[in-house]
Amino acid sequence: MNFSGNTPAVEAEGLVKLFGQQRAVDGVSLVVPRGSVYGVLGPNGAGKTTTIRMLATLLRPDSGSARIFGHDVVTEPTAVRSLVGVTGQYASVDEDMTATENLVIFSRLLGLSRADARRKSNELLEEFDLTEAASKPLKNFSGGMRRRLDLAASLIAAPPLLFLDEPTTGLDPRTRAQMWETIRRLVREGSTVLLTTQYLDEADQLADRIAVIDRGQVIADGTADELKASVGVSSLHLTLVDKTHVERARTLVAEFLRTEVAVTPETGRVTAPMTDSSVTPELLIRLRDNGIGVDEITVSKPSLDEVFLTITGHTADSHTTDSEEESAA
Repeated sequence: MNFSGNTPAVEAEGLVKLFGQQRAVDGVSLVVPRGSVYGVLGPNGAGKTTTIRMLATLLRPDSGSARIFGHDVVTEPTAVRSLVGVTGQYASVDEDMTATENLVIFSRLLGLSRADARRKSNELLEEFDLTEAASKPLKNFSGGMRRRLDLAASLIAAPPLLFLDEPTTGLDPRTRAQMWETIRRLVREGSTVLLTTQYLDEADQLADRIAVIDRGQVIADGTADELKASVGVSSLHLTLVDKTHVERARTLVAEFLRTEVAVTPETGRVTAPMTDSSVTPELLIRLRDNGIGVDEITVSKPSLDEVFLTITGHTADSHTTDSEEESAA
């Protein structure tokens, strides 16, 4: 299908989706340049999956508009579906069939001949390091193998736009790294990837641009460096001598730095963004005077975790109340 080389892969404006009284998506706007990895970062229940499903024509928006390479998702769904591939959070394949059988069936459904379906399946199994497991039933696969097979299935039609909805959830570090390299290769070869994730390091590693979404709204957008620069020049990390003092320390640090503060009670860790690291000695004196001992302190460049904390008031791994989007996804 021909489309203008200047047309963004995704243009969404004011997307809204309601599930009863719950606004799972509340006015999301995105522009995804072609040939890039665009990350949508947010915790569970933030609206990421519902947004993907609307862009992929799997859900109809209640209001707002979206276009895929210039094609409207509501009025031109057939054209949109020919341009996209979707990999969900859970493998959409038959557990009682082998890896080869699953890929052949998907290929045949997409119009490939029997011979082409077999050839394509073998190519994908080799590419995703699944050749040795090709004749095994999917029910005997590990979680990482299932995720790789699901991604392989989404690439049968070689779509110019690929939606990856939390593709590395539950994967071990080695398999996760392999998936990252596959995503980078797809983009090098001309694909566009819209990636949803709740992993801060994944967005930092892969995304050319990141939209931070929380409670159904995009609350920040930019490159990783731009987002980090927006919250200050430094990040403070304190480990307390007594873990029971974390809440008192949170209050004191928040008042002193006038910013949001994250704590991890299990480890006695306190984290906060800083605009002026020179005040650190004074802060330590304040804590000491209030009977709060510090075992370890580091000041570093801000991470995406500090970005999320600053603009939302909570950390990215703090799960919001599960919305209707999870059951609908």
